[in-house]
Amino acid sequence: MSELPLVLLHAFPVDARMWQPVRAPLSAAGRLITPDQRGLGRTALPETDRAPSLEDAARDVVALLDKLELDRVVLGGCSMGGYVTMAVLRLAPERVGGLVLIDTKAAADTPEAAENRERVAARAEAEGISWLAESMLPNLLAERTRTERPDVVETVRDLIGSQPPAGVAWAARAMAARPDSFDVLASADVPALVVVGEEDGLTPPDAARAMADALPKGELVVLPGAGHLTPLEVPDALAEAIVGWWR
Repeated sequence: MSELPLVLLHAFPVDARMWQPVRAPLSAAGRLITPDQRGLGRTALPETDRAPSLEDAARDVVALLDKLELDRVVLGGCSMGGYVTMAVLRLAPERVGGLVLIDTKAAADTPEAAENRERVAARAEAEGISWLAESMLPNLLAERTRTERPDVVETVRDLIGSQPPAGVAWAARAMAARPDSFDVLASADVPALVVVGEEDGLTPPDAARAMADALPKGELVVLPGAGHLTPLEVPDALAEAIVGWWR
């Protein structure tokens, strides 16, 4: 069993149920913790006048570690979960004993990407999110997954469709405001695993390689046949990569 617990943070715009396909093998290797992030899944969006910021999402993670009385953990996440992981690393590096960065990137949004996130947020607030899954699925899943694995497509559609519009809007704006995080990766002198789907168009292998290169102890694993949501597309391969490294 691994000494340090593994905390995994989910992607946008889904919740911790995305880890279901990898839960059994990871739990067999050590203690696994998969919270819903603020405003998504079963975690409420706190009432606040503050502008959406992943620093607040990072504070939520630190508060969870305090509540569970965990001094240090292996912290990781997929996509937005990776961004929050880097925000925790900036806020409380002493709590992070290892990193697992899955289908994510360290660069900040371009102005165009930030504008697109604001459009998503505004539309979610105005119309709800019945349109969101269809607009995002082409970017989230590899083409082969979309054409040959209707079960995975349906799972992702259901996960997206069950999220609260206010939480979707908050998360989109928080991601748009996030800083570049290459500086915190460069100073993170802990074991780090970077995993990416070979066909990930949102955070491609080049972005993963840049993170692995920036990390003093970074290892890169590229998973064939997968897009942006490797835990749902190639769970066995992802679990094998994490377990082998975690042990």
